Amino acid sequence: MTTKNYNTETDHDNHQSTQQTIIDKLAWIELQNKSILSTKSYGKDKYYIPGGKRETGETDEQALIREIEEELNVMVDKSTLNYIGTFEAQAHSHAEGIMVKMTCYSGQYSGELKASSEIEEIKWLHYSDKDKISEVDKLIFDYLHQNNLLD
Repeated sequence: MTTKNYNTETDHDNHQSTQQTIIDKLAWIELQNKSILSTKSYGKDKYYIPGGKRETGETDEQALIREIEEELNVMVDKSTLNYIGTFEAQAHSHAEGIMVKMTCYSGQYSGELKASSEIEEIKWLHYSDKDKISEVDKLIFDYLHQNNLLD
């Protein structure tokens, strides 16, 4: 499997070693009719691709399946998970320099998509909705658009 890494950071001729904080997250890419499933949590001003942070000791698959069940009340089938890529950008609503690393998978699910108590809204977004999403999700939208998966 080829790893795809996308990073919005550039080298600014600063050769001092600085400790960078990285928020490690997983995301589930669910596409239908060239739109992508997105969620907005209560109190947030942006839509996010569903997923979340791993708990200690969890694999990518375990964390992603748990997070999607918690957020959307569906079960992602582990045997159908397909690695899409890893994307990194400035974390939304965090101090400058705090980055989010989003490891993305697609996969089939069973059940009916239904927002949990933490999710205010489920919405299918298009590429033209990039103004409604976080920086790391913009990279993912760009990647999907370039690969003719998102209109």
